[in-house]
Amino acid sequence: MGETTNTPHYELRAWNHGVGNLELVIWQMPCEATPHVTEPIRIAGLKGRNMAFVEDKVLRTLKREGIDIGPAPKKQQTVALNENLAMSIGLLFRVLAPMRNAERMRLLTSEIEHMDKEEIAYWLGMAMHRRNPRRVLCALRILLTAPKDN
Repeated sequence: MGETTNTPHYELRAWNHGVGNLELVIWQMPCEATPHVTEPIRIAGLKGRNMAFVEDKVLRTLKREGIDIGPAPKKQQTVALNENLAMSIGLLFRVLAPMRNAERMRLLTSEIEHMDKEEIAYWLGMAMHRRNPRRVLCALRILLTAPKDN
């Protein structure tokens, strides 16, 4: 985390509260590339039932990037994330957090995995900086789950 680059710094904080109760939160950290960020900004987090739904997929994605979230119970683990990974997982967490329908959650997870990094950055920025972020996320859910005409 101490490197000085021209890219924003992101951090993943993980807590394992017990079997099947993992909590992951993504933060944007202050750095030279983002002088307007003076203290950590919470990007997104997920835990509980919805986290359990995508836990395997998220942990596999992190493992591919060389990040291993161990099973240390009740102890916070902190790891640095690259910008693309932080944004894609952050958007996924924000979209899934209020949802209850498992089939729609599965479809949205798949659609977000196939989005370009520019599209992810656009939607995450809209969800973080608009006056009504719930409307933005609702619109994204509708767009991604609408039947596609061929």
